[in-house]
Amino acid sequence: MSNSGSVPSVNYKPNQNVNLDSQFAEQPLNKKPDSASSASVDQKSIEMLTQASAAEAEAVSAVWRAAREASAENISDDGDSESPIIDETSGADDSSDVPDSLEPGVRLHPRAVVVAKETVGNLGGLVRQLSLDQFENESRRMYPTNVEQTYPPKKFLNRQKSPEGLHKKVISLLLRPRNWKPPANRRFFLDSYEVGELCHAAEQIFRQEPTVLQLKAPVKVFGDLHGQFGDLMRLFDEYGFPSTAGDITYIDYLFLGDYVDRGQHSLETITLLLALKIENPENIHLIRGNHEAADINALFGFRLECIERMGESDGIWAWTRFNQLFNYLPLAALIEKKIICMHGGIGRSINSVDQIEKLERPINMDVGSIVLMDLLWSDPTENDSIEGLRPNARGPGLVTFGPDRVTEFCKRNKLQLIIRAHECVMDGFERFAQGQLITLFSATNYCGTANNAGAILVIGRGFVIVPKLIHPLPPPLQSPESSPEHVLEDTWMQELNIQRPPTPTRGRPQSANDRSSLAYI
Repeated sequence: MSNSGSVPSVNYKPNQNVNLDSQFAEQPLNKKPDSASSASVDQKSIEMLTQASAAEAEAVSAVWRAAREASAENISDDGDSESPIIDETSGADDSSDVPDSLEPGVRLHPRAVVVAKETVGNLGGLVRQLSLDQFENESRRMYPTNVEQTYPPKKFLNRQKSPEGLHKKVISLLLRPRNWKPPANRRFFLDSYEVGELCHAAEQIFRQEPTVLQLKAPVKVFGDLHGQFGDLMRLFDEYGFPSTAGDITYIDYLFLGDYVDRGQHSLETITLLLALKIENPENIHLIRGNHEAADINALFGFRLECIERMGESDGIWAWTRFNQLFNYLPLAALIEKKIICMHGGIGRSINSVDQIEKLERPINMDVGSIVLMDLLWSDPTENDSIEGLRPNARGPGLVTFGPDRVTEFCKRNKLQLIIRAHECVMDGFERFAQGQLITLFSATNYCGTANNAGAILVIGRGFVIVPKLIHPLPPPLQSPESSPEHVLEDTWMQELNIQRPPTPTRGRPQSANDRSSLAYI
Protein backbone atom coordinates (compact mmCIF):
# COMPACT_ATOMS: atom_id res chain seq x y z
CA MET A 1 0.00 0.00 0.00
CA SER A 2 1.25 3.42 -0.89
CA ASN A 3 0.28 7.07 -0.68
CA SER A 4 1.45 7.78 -4.24
CA GLY A 5 -0.98 9.83 -6.33
CA SER A 6 -3.29 8.12 -8.78
CA VAL A 7 -3.39 11.14 -11.12
CA PRO A 8 -0.58 10.74 -13.69
CA SER A 9 2.38 13.14 -13.45
CA VAL A 10 1.16 14.66 -10.18
CA ASN A 11 3.20 14.09 -7.03
CA TYR A 12 1.10 13.35 -3.99
CA LYS A 13 1.93 15.25 -0.81
CA PRO A 14 -0.12 14.14 2.21
CA ASN A 15 -1.68 16.73 4.50
CA GLN A 16 -1.80 16.58 8.27
CA ASN A 17 -3.54 13.32 8.95
CA VAL A 18 -4.71 10.83 11.56
CA ASN A 19 -3.50 7.30 12.44
CA LEU A 20 -5.77 5.11 14.54
CA ASP A 21 -3.02 2.47 14.79
CA SER A 22 -0.66 4.80 16.62
CA GLN A 23 -1.90 3.62 20.05
CA PHE A 24 -2.76 7.27 20.68
CA ALA A 25 0.91 8.32 20.85
CA GLU A 26 2.02 11.69 19.55
CA GLN A 27 3.06 11.53 15.89
CA PRO A 28 5.01 14.06 13.82
CA LEU A 29 2.87 15.99 11.36
CA ASN A 30 3.10 15.13 7.66
CA LYS A 31 4.71 11.77 8.46
CA LYS A 32 4.18 9.22 5.68
CA PRO A 33 2.94 5.75 6.68
CA ASP A 34 5.59 3.06 6.82
CA SER A 35 5.14 1.12 3.62
CA ALA A 36 6.79 -1.93 5.15
CA SER A 37 3.94 -2.21 7.65
CA SER A 38 1.20 -1.99 5.01
CA ALA A 39 -0.39 -5.09 3.56
CA SER A 40 0.95 -6.34 0.24
CA VAL A 41 -1.20 -7.44 -2.66
CA ASP A 42 -0.16 -10.56 -4.54
CA GLN A 43 -0.13 -10.81 -8.31
CA LYS A 44 -3.33 -12.83 -8.49
CA SER A 45 -5.19 -10.20 -6.45
CA ILE A 46 -3.85 -7.48 -8.73
CA GLU A 47 -5.16 -9.33 -11.78
CA MET A 48 -8.58 -9.73 -10.15
CA LEU A 49 -8.57 -6.04 -9.26
CA THR A 50 -7.79 -4.87 -12.78
CA GLN A 51 -10.51 -7.09 -14.24
CA ALA A 52 -13.05 -5.77 -11.76
CA SER A 53 -11.92 -2.18 -12.28
CA ALA A 54 -12.40 -2.54 -16.02
CA ALA A 55 -15.89 -3.96 -15.45
CA GLU A 56 -16.85 -1.07 -13.20
CA ALA A 57 -15.43 1.46 -15.63
CA GLU A 58 -17.50 -0.09 -18.42
CA ALA A 59 -20.69 0.14 -16.35
CA VAL A 60 -20.01 3.74 -15.34
CA SER A 61 -19.20 4.65 -18.93
CA ALA A 62 -22.58 3.35 -20.10
CA VAL A 63 -24.38 5.41 -17.47
CA TRP A 64 -22.29 8.46 -18.35
CA ARG A 65 -23.09 8.19 -22.06
CA ALA A 66 -26.81 8.00 -21.29
CA ALA A 67 -26.60 11.09 -19.07
CA ARG A 68 -24.63 13.01 -21.69
CA GLU A 69 -27.11 12.11 -24.42
CA ALA A 70 -30.01 13.13 -22.22
CA SER A 71 -28.30 16.46 -21.49
CA ALA A 72 -27.68 17.06 -25.19
CA GLU A 73 -31.38 16.50 -25.92
CA ASN A 74 -32.50 18.89 -23.19
CA ILE A 75 -29.95 21.65 -23.59
CA SER A 76 -32.05 23.55 -26.12
CA ASP A 77 -34.92 23.71 -23.62
CA ASP A 78 -32.91 24.26 -20.49
CA GLY A 79 -29.52 25.92 -20.80
CA ASP A 80 -28.76 25.20 -17.15
CA SER A 81 -28.22 21.48 -17.69
CA GLU A 82 -24.50 21.67 -18.36
CA SER A 83 -23.38 25.28 -17.96
CA PRO A 84 -25.84 26.83 -15.53
CA ILE A 85 -26.06 30.50 -14.69
CA ILE A 86 -24.78 30.87 -11.17
CA ASP A 87 -27.29 32.09 -8.61
CA GLU A 88 -25.25 34.42 -6.44
CA THR A 89 -28.01 34.58 -3.79
CA SER A 90 -28.55 30.84 -3.43
CA GLY A 91 -28.25 29.70 0.17
CA ALA A 92 -28.76 33.17 1.64
CA ASP A 93 -31.16 33.55 4.57
CA ASP A 94 -33.21 36.61 3.65
CA SER A 95 -35.34 36.32 6.78
CA SER A 96 -32.38 36.71 9.13
CA ASP A 97 -31.37 40.13 10.43
CA VAL A 98 -28.31 38.78 12.24
CA PRO A 99 -25.03 39.81 10.58
CA ASP A 100 -22.93 36.90 9.32
CA SER A 101 -20.05 37.95 11.56
CA LEU A 102 -22.22 37.38 14.68
CA GLU A 103 -23.56 33.95 13.69
CA PRO A 104 -21.80 30.85 15.04
CA GLY A 105 -19.33 29.38 12.57
CA VAL A 106 -19.01 25.74 11.60
CA ARG A 107 -15.86 24.15 12.99
CA LEU A 108 -14.44 20.67 13.45
CA HIS A 109 -13.78 19.74 17.07
CA PRO A 110 -10.01 19.33 17.70
CA ARG A 111 -10.53 15.83 19.11
CA ALA A 112 -12.27 12.76 17.69
CA VAL A 113 -14.06 10.13 19.76
CA VAL A 114 -12.64 6.62 19.22
CA VAL A 115 -13.74 3.24 20.53
CA ALA A 116 -10.66 1.33 21.72
CA LYS A 117 -9.54 -1.54 19.52
CA GLU A 118 -9.41 -4.02 22.38
CA THR A 119 -12.50 -6.21 22.49
CA VAL A 120 -11.47 -8.36 25.47
CA GLY A 121 -10.21 -7.56 28.93
CA ASN A 122 -10.64 -4.42 31.01
CA LEU A 123 -10.10 -2.11 28.02
CA GLY A 124 -12.85 -3.65 25.88
CA GLY A 125 -15.32 -1.04 24.63
CA LEU A 126 -13.44 1.87 26.25
CA VAL A 127 -14.19 5.18 24.54
CA ARG A 128 -11.25 7.60 24.23
CA GLN A 129 -10.56 10.95 22.63
CA LEU A 130 -7.78 11.47 20.10
CA SER A 131 -6.34 14.75 18.84
CA LEU A 132 -6.90 15.26 15.11
CA ASP A 133 -3.23 16.21 14.79
CA GLN A 134 -2.33 12.59 15.56
CA PHE A 135 -4.13 11.13 12.54
CA GLU A 136 -1.76 10.28 9.70
CA ASN A 137 -3.99 7.95 7.64
CA GLU A 138 -6.62 10.58 6.98
CA SER A 139 -5.67 11.12 3.33
CA ARG A 140 -5.66 7.42 2.43
CA ARG A 141 -8.68 6.60 0.30
CA MET A 142 -9.67 3.23 -1.11
CA TYR A 143 -10.56 2.31 -4.67
CA PRO A 144 -13.88 0.47 -5.04
CA THR A 145 -13.89 -2.71 -7.10
CA ASN A 146 -16.44 -5.40 -7.72
CA VAL A 147 -17.78 -8.34 -9.69
CA GLU A 148 -19.94 -8.41 -12.75
CA GLN A 149 -23.62 -9.31 -13.00
CA THR A 150 -26.08 -9.09 -15.86
CA TYR A 151 -28.56 -6.28 -16.32
CA PRO A 152 -32.08 -7.32 -15.30
CA PRO A 153 -35.28 -6.61 -17.22
CA LYS A 154 -37.02 -3.47 -15.98
CA LYS A 155 -40.40 -3.79 -14.28
CA PHE A 156 -42.75 -1.23 -12.81
CA LEU A 157 -44.70 -2.50 -9.86
CA ASN A 158 -47.02 -0.90 -7.35
CA ARG A 159 -48.81 -2.12 -4.25
CA GLN A 160 -51.62 -0.92 -2.06
CA LYS A 161 -51.33 0.95 1.23
CA SER A 162 -48.93 -0.55 3.77
CA PRO A 163 -50.56 -2.62 6.53
CA GLU A 164 -50.54 -1.07 9.97
CA GLY A 165 -47.52 -2.02 12.04
CA LEU A 166 -45.26 -3.55 9.36
CA HIS A 167 -42.50 -1.01 9.95
CA LYS A 168 -42.75 -1.65 13.70
CA LYS A 169 -42.20 -5.36 13.04
CA VAL A 170 -39.04 -4.52 11.09
CA ILE A 171 -37.76 -2.23 13.84
CA SER A 172 -38.46 -4.76 16.60
CA LEU A 173 -36.57 -7.50 14.73
CA LEU A 174 -33.63 -5.45 13.42
CA LEU A 175 -32.97 -2.51 15.76
CA ARG A 176 -30.94 -4.53 18.25
CA PRO A 177 -27.61 -2.72 18.59
CA ARG A 178 -26.16 -5.12 21.18
CA ASN A 179 -27.61 -8.49 20.29
CA TRP A 180 -28.47 -8.56 16.59
CA LYS A 181 -27.45 -11.84 14.98
CA PRO A 182 -27.42 -12.51 11.23
CA PRO A 183 -29.80 -15.30 10.18
CA ALA A 184 -28.01 -18.63 10.17
CA ASN A 185 -29.71 -19.81 6.97
CA ARG A 186 -29.38 -16.42 5.21
CA ARG A 187 -33.14 -16.40 4.55
CA PHE A 188 -34.64 -12.88 4.70
CA PHE A 189 -37.55 -12.54 7.13
CA LEU A 190 -39.80 -10.41 4.85
CA ASP A 191 -41.58 -11.75 1.78
CA SER A 192 -41.95 -9.81 -1.45
CA TYR A 193 -45.44 -8.59 -0.55
CA GLU A 194 -44.17 -7.07 2.73
CA VAL A 195 -41.22 -5.47 0.92
CA GLY A 196 -43.73 -3.89 -1.46
CA GLU A 197 -45.83 -2.54 1.42
CA LEU A 198 -42.78 -1.11 3.21
CA CYS A 199 -41.53 0.58 0.02
CA HIS A 200 -44.98 2.01 -0.71
CA ALA A 201 -45.26 3.58 2.76
CA ALA A 202 -41.75 5.07 2.58
CA GLU A 203 -42.24 6.29 -0.98
CA GLN A 204 -45.27 8.36 0.05
CA ILE A 205 -43.05 10.22 2.52
CA PHE A 206 -40.20 10.77 0.05
CA ARG A 207 -42.68 12.13 -2.53
CA GLN A 208 -43.63 14.91 -0.11
CA GLU A 209 -40.03 15.91 0.65
CA PRO A 210 -38.02 18.45 -1.37
CA THR A 211 -35.07 17.38 -3.50
CA VAL A 212 -32.78 19.30 -1.11
CA LEU A 213 -33.79 18.68 2.51
CA GLN A 214 -33.78 21.60 4.95
CA LEU A 215 -32.55 20.40 8.36
CA LYS A 216 -31.71 21.91 11.74
CA ALA A 217 -28.89 20.98 14.09
CA PRO A 218 -28.16 18.83 16.01
CA VAL A 219 -27.70 16.14 13.37
CA LYS A 220 -25.84 12.83 13.36
CA VAL A 221 -24.44 12.14 9.86
CA PHE A 222 -23.60 8.67 8.47
CA GLY A 223 -21.53 7.89 5.36
CA ASP A 224 -21.57 4.78 3.16
CA LEU A 225 -22.88 1.61 4.84
CA HIS A 226 -22.80 -0.77 1.84
CA GLY A 227 -24.81 -3.55 3.42
CA GLN A 228 -22.53 -3.83 6.46
CA PHE A 229 -25.41 -4.01 8.90
CA GLY A 230 -23.16 -5.15 11.74
CA ASP A 231 -21.26 -1.86 11.55
CA LEU A 232 -24.52 0.10 11.66
CA MET A 233 -25.47 -1.78 14.84
CA ARG A 234 -22.05 -1.10 16.35
CA LEU A 235 -22.33 2.63 15.60
CA PHE A 236 -25.81 2.66 17.13
CA ASP A 237 -24.55 0.79 20.18
CA GLU A 238 -21.55 3.05 20.79
CA TYR A 239 -22.98 6.45 19.90
CA GLY A 240 -26.77 6.25 20.32
CA PHE A 241 -29.59 4.83 18.21
CA PRO A 242 -32.86 6.24 16.83
CA SER A 243 -35.59 5.23 19.26
CA THR A 244 -37.31 6.74 22.28
CA ALA A 245 -34.96 4.62 24.39
CA GLY A 246 -32.05 6.14 22.46
CA ASP A 247 -31.55 9.74 21.34
CA ILE A 248 -34.10 10.33 18.55
CA THR A 249 -36.01 12.82 20.74
CA TYR A 250 -33.24 15.41 20.57
CA ILE A 251 -31.07 14.69 17.50
CA ASP A 252 -31.82 13.97 13.83
CA TYR A 253 -30.17 11.24 11.74
CA LEU A 254 -28.93 11.85 8.19
CA PHE A 255 -27.69 9.03 5.93
CA LEU A 256 -25.69 9.96 2.81
CA GLY A 257 -26.53 7.02 0.53
CA ASP A 258 -24.93 3.75 -0.62
CA TYR A 259 -27.03 1.60 1.68
CA VAL A 260 -26.76 -1.50 -0.54
CA ASP A 261 -24.14 -3.52 -2.50
CA ARG A 262 -20.82 -5.14 -1.55
CA GLY A 263 -21.75 -6.18 2.01
CA GLN A 264 -23.82 -9.26 2.77
CA HIS A 265 -26.72 -7.60 4.60
CA SER A 266 -28.01 -4.95 2.22
CA LEU A 267 -31.60 -6.12 2.79
CA GLU A 268 -31.42 -5.58 6.55
CA THR A 269 -29.73 -2.20 6.07
CA ILE A 270 -32.23 -0.68 3.66
CA THR A 271 -35.35 -2.17 5.27
CA LEU A 272 -34.41 -0.93 8.75
CA LEU A 273 -33.66 2.57 7.46
CA LEU A 274 -36.99 2.66 5.60
CA ALA A 275 -38.84 1.44 8.68
CA LEU A 276 -37.14 4.09 10.83
CA LYS A 277 -38.09 6.72 8.25
CA ILE A 278 -41.75 5.65 8.44
CA GLU A 279 -41.64 5.67 12.23
CA ASN A 280 -39.82 9.04 12.50
CA PRO A 281 -40.39 10.90 9.21
CA GLU A 282 -39.33 14.27 10.66
CA ASN A 283 -36.13 13.00 12.28
CA ILE A 284 -34.71 10.29 9.99
CA HIS A 285 -33.38 11.55 6.64
CA LEU A 286 -32.11 9.51 3.68
CA ILE A 287 -30.52 10.88 0.53
CA ARG A 288 -29.46 9.00 -2.57
CA GLY A 289 -26.08 7.49 -3.36
CA ASN A 290 -24.73 6.24 -6.69
CA HIS A 291 -25.49 2.63 -5.69
CA GLU A 292 -29.19 3.45 -5.27
CA ALA A 293 -29.58 2.86 -9.01
CA ALA A 294 -30.71 -0.33 -10.75
CA ASP A 295 -27.94 -0.35 -13.37
CA ILE A 296 -25.32 -0.15 -10.61
CA ASN A 297 -26.71 -2.43 -7.89
CA ALA A 298 -27.49 -5.07 -10.51
CA LEU A 299 -23.71 -5.34 -10.93
CA PHE A 300 -22.40 -4.88 -7.42
CA GLY A 301 -24.28 -7.37 -5.27
CA PHE A 302 -27.75 -6.15 -4.24
CA ARG A 303 -29.70 -7.95 -6.96
CA LEU A 304 -27.78 -11.16 -6.30
CA GLU A 305 -28.48 -10.88 -2.56
CA CYS A 306 -32.20 -10.41 -3.16
CA ILE A 307 -32.32 -13.55 -5.33
CA GLU A 308 -30.14 -15.59 -2.96
CA ARG A 309 -32.13 -14.72 0.16
CA MET A 310 -35.69 -14.44 -1.20
CA GLY A 311 -35.73 -16.82 -4.15
CA GLU A 312 -35.44 -15.86 -7.81
CA SER A 313 -39.00 -14.70 -8.46
CA ASP A 314 -39.59 -12.84 -5.19
CA GLY A 315 -36.01 -11.59 -5.13
CA ILE A 316 -36.19 -9.95 -8.54
CA TRP A 317 -39.60 -8.46 -7.66
CA ALA A 318 -38.25 -7.00 -4.39
CA TRP A 319 -35.07 -5.71 -6.05
CA THR A 320 -37.16 -3.97 -8.73
CA ARG A 321 -39.45 -2.39 -6.12
CA PHE A 322 -36.54 -1.10 -4.05
CA ASN A 323 -35.09 0.56 -7.14
CA GLN A 324 -38.42 2.20 -7.95
CA LEU A 325 -38.28 3.68 -4.46
CA PHE A 326 -34.68 4.85 -4.88
CA ASN A 327 -35.76 7.12 -7.77
CA TYR A 328 -37.73 9.21 -5.24
CA LEU A 329 -34.95 9.70 -2.68
CA PRO A 330 -33.87 13.31 -1.98
CA LEU A 331 -30.48 14.22 -3.44
CA ALA A 332 -28.91 16.56 -0.86
CA ALA A 333 -29.50 18.18 2.53
CA LEU A 334 -28.85 21.69 3.85
CA ILE A 335 -28.24 22.02 7.58
CA GLU A 336 -29.34 25.50 8.66
CA LYS A 337 -28.05 26.93 5.37
CA LYS A 338 -24.48 26.55 6.57
CA ILE A 339 -23.60 22.94 5.70
CA ILE A 340 -24.56 21.06 2.54
CA CYS A 341 -24.52 17.27 2.56
CA MET A 342 -24.46 15.13 -0.59
CA HIS A 343 -23.21 11.73 -1.66
CA GLY A 344 -20.53 12.45 -4.29
CA GLY A 345 -19.62 16.07 -4.89
CA ILE A 346 -19.97 19.20 -7.02
CA GLY A 347 -17.97 17.90 -10.00
CA ARG A 348 -17.66 20.21 -12.99
CA SER A 349 -21.27 21.33 -13.37
CA ILE A 350 -22.70 22.22 -9.96
CA ASN A 351 -22.23 25.86 -9.04
CA SER A 352 -25.36 26.57 -7.00
CA VAL A 353 -27.68 24.69 -4.66
CA ASP A 354 -30.52 25.82 -6.90
CA GLN A 355 -29.31 23.46 -9.66
CA ILE A 356 -29.83 20.48 -7.35
CA GLU A 357 -33.22 21.75 -6.23
CA LYS A 358 -34.39 21.90 -9.86
CA LEU A 359 -33.82 18.17 -10.42
CA GLU A 360 -37.28 16.64 -10.61
CA ARG A 361 -37.97 13.24 -9.08
CA PRO A 362 -38.56 10.39 -9.78
CA ILE A 363 -35.27 10.33 -11.63
CA ASN A 364 -33.07 7.43 -12.74
CA MET A 365 -29.51 7.45 -13.95
CA ASP A 366 -30.14 6.63 -17.60
CA VAL A 367 -32.23 9.77 -18.10
CA GLY A 368 -30.44 11.91 -15.53
CA SER A 369 -28.40 15.01 -16.25
CA ILE A 370 -24.71 15.72 -15.90
CA VAL A 371 -25.65 17.53 -12.67
CA LEU A 372 -26.96 14.24 -11.29
CA MET A 373 -23.85 12.37 -12.43
CA ASP A 374 -21.57 14.90 -10.74
CA LEU A 375 -23.70 14.91 -7.59
CA LEU A 376 -23.57 11.12 -7.16
CA TRP A 377 -20.23 10.18 -8.73
CA SER A 378 -17.57 12.93 -8.50
CA ASP A 379 -14.71 12.98 -5.98
CA PRO A 380 -12.31 15.62 -4.64
CA THR A 381 -8.75 15.52 -5.98
CA GLU A 382 -6.10 13.76 -3.94
CA ASN A 383 -5.03 16.73 -1.86
CA ASP A 384 -5.22 20.50 -1.62
CA SER A 385 -2.29 21.02 -4.01
CA ILE A 386 -4.23 19.60 -7.00
CA GLU A 387 -6.72 22.22 -8.21
CA GLY A 388 -9.22 22.42 -11.04
CA LEU A 389 -10.82 19.41 -12.73
CA ARG A 390 -9.07 16.10 -13.43
CA PRO A 391 -10.14 12.75 -14.92
CA ASN A 392 -11.56 10.36 -12.35
CA ALA A 393 -10.15 6.82 -12.10
CA ARG A 394 -13.68 5.47 -11.55
CA GLY A 395 -14.38 5.65 -15.27
CA PRO A 396 -14.56 7.74 -18.45
CA GLY A 397 -16.57 10.94 -18.24
CA LEU A 398 -16.23 11.27 -14.46
CA VAL A 399 -14.14 13.98 -12.83
CA THR A 400 -12.39 14.98 -9.64
CA PHE A 401 -12.63 18.58 -8.41
CA GLY A 402 -9.99 20.61 -6.62
CA PRO A 403 -10.08 22.76 -3.46
CA ASP A 404 -10.55 25.88 -5.58
CA ARG A 405 -13.94 24.53 -6.75
CA VAL A 406 -14.93 23.86 -3.13
CA THR A 407 -13.96 27.35 -1.98
CA GLU A 408 -15.76 28.98 -4.90
CA PHE A 409 -18.93 26.91 -4.38
CA CYS A 410 -19.10 27.67 -0.65
CA LYS A 411 -18.53 31.38 -1.21
CA ARG A 412 -21.20 31.72 -3.91
CA ASN A 413 -23.76 29.81 -1.88
CA LYS A 414 -22.82 31.35 1.49
CA LEU A 415 -21.97 27.93 2.89
CA GLN A 416 -19.25 27.01 5.37
CA LEU A 417 -18.86 23.26 4.79
CA ILE A 418 -19.56 20.38 2.39
CA ILE A 419 -20.02 16.90 3.88
CA ARG A 420 -19.95 14.05 1.37
CA ALA A 421 -19.44 10.27 1.34
CA HIS A 422 -18.73 8.03 -1.69
CA GLU A 423 -15.05 7.22 -0.94
CA CYS A 424 -13.55 4.82 1.57
CA VAL A 425 -11.06 6.75 3.68
CA MET A 426 -8.78 4.98 6.15
CA ASP A 427 -9.85 6.84 9.28
CA GLY A 428 -13.54 7.03 8.40
CA PHE A 429 -13.31 10.76 7.69
CA GLU A 430 -10.96 13.01 5.73
CA ARG A 431 -10.58 16.80 5.56
CA PHE A 432 -10.10 18.55 2.22
CA ALA A 433 -9.87 22.15 0.95
CA GLN A 434 -8.45 23.32 4.28
CA GLY A 435 -11.40 21.80 6.12
CA GLN A 436 -14.18 23.16 3.89
CA LEU A 437 -15.03 19.61 2.74
CA ILE A 438 -15.17 16.40 4.78
CA THR A 439 -15.43 12.90 3.29
CA LEU A 440 -17.28 10.47 5.56
CA PHE A 441 -17.34 6.64 5.39
CA SER A 442 -19.11 4.51 8.00
CA ALA A 443 -18.39 0.90 6.92
CA THR A 444 -15.29 -0.64 8.48
CA ASN A 445 -12.85 -3.00 6.72
CA TYR A 446 -14.41 -2.19 3.36
CA CYS A 447 -14.84 -5.27 1.14
CA GLY A 448 -13.16 -7.29 3.88
CA THR A 449 -9.66 -6.09 2.94
CA ALA A 450 -9.22 -2.36 3.54
CA ASN A 451 -8.88 -2.50 7.35
CA ASN A 452 -10.25 1.04 7.53
CA ALA A 453 -12.11 2.59 10.44
CA GLY A 454 -15.72 3.75 10.14
CA ALA A 455 -16.95 7.13 11.34
CA ILE A 456 -19.95 9.36 11.85
CA LEU A 457 -20.06 13.13 12.35
CA VAL A 458 -22.12 14.64 15.16
CA ILE A 459 -23.07 18.27 14.42
CA GLY A 460 -24.07 20.10 17.60
CA ARG A 461 -26.37 23.08 18.01
CA GLY A 462 -23.33 25.35 18.14
CA PHE A 463 -22.08 23.87 14.81
CA VAL A 464 -19.15 22.13 16.45
CA ILE A 465 -18.60 18.86 14.56
CA VAL A 466 -17.25 15.84 16.45
CA PRO A 467 -16.00 12.78 14.51
CA LYS A 468 -16.84 9.47 16.22
CA LEU A 469 -15.03 6.33 15.07
CA ILE A 470 -15.17 2.55 15.33
CA HIS A 471 -12.38 0.12 14.37
CA PRO A 472 -12.80 -3.06 12.31
CA LEU A 473 -13.56 -6.14 14.37
CA PRO A 474 -10.48 -8.35 14.76
CA PRO A 475 -10.47 -11.88 13.30
CA PRO A 476 -11.24 -14.82 15.62
CA LEU A 477 -8.40 -15.70 17.99
CA GLN A 478 -8.46 -19.33 16.83
CA SER A 479 -9.13 -20.91 13.47
CA PRO A 480 -12.81 -20.90 12.44
CA GLU A 481 -12.94 -24.69 12.74
CA SER A 482 -11.52 -24.92 16.27
CA SER A 483 -12.87 -21.77 17.91
CA PRO A 484 -15.94 -22.53 20.04
CA GLU A 485 -16.87 -18.84 20.00
CA HIS A 486 -16.88 -18.66 16.22
CA VAL A 487 -20.23 -17.51 14.83
CA LEU A 488 -21.40 -16.37 11.44
CA GLU A 489 -21.11 -12.62 12.08
CA ASP A 490 -17.37 -13.01 12.78
CA THR A 491 -16.68 -14.18 9.24
CA TRP A 492 -19.27 -12.71 6.89
CA MET A 493 -16.86 -10.03 5.65
CA GLN A 494 -14.09 -12.63 5.35
CA GLU A 495 -16.40 -14.72 3.16
CA LEU A 496 -17.11 -11.62 1.11
CA ASN A 497 -13.38 -11.12 0.63
CA ILE A 498 -13.11 -14.60 -0.89
CA GLN A 499 -15.94 -13.87 -3.32
CA ARG A 500 -14.70 -10.48 -4.49
CA PRO A 501 -11.34 -8.91 -5.32
CA PRO A 502 -9.45 -6.83 -2.73
CA THR A 503 -9.58 -3.06 -2.44
CA PRO A 504 -6.08 -1.52 -2.45
CA THR A 505 -5.27 1.82 -0.87
CA ARG A 506 -6.04 4.89 -2.90
CA GLY A 507 -3.15 5.77 -5.19
CA ARG A 508 -1.37 2.42 -5.36
CA PRO A 509 1.19 2.83 -8.20
CA GLN A 510 0.21 1.27 -11.51
CA SER A 511 1.70 1.46 -14.94
CA ALA A 512 0.10 4.16 -17.07
CA ASN A 513 0.86 2.04 -20.14
CA ASP A 514 -1.16 -0.92 -18.85
CA ARG A 515 -4.50 -0.63 -20.66
CA SER A 516 -6.29 -2.52 -17.90
CA SER A 517 -4.86 -0.48 -15.03
CA LEU A 518 -6.74 2.11 -13.02
CA ALA A 519 -4.24 4.76 -14.09
CA TYR A 520 -5.00 4.08 -17.75
CA ILE A 521 -8.76 3.92 -17.18
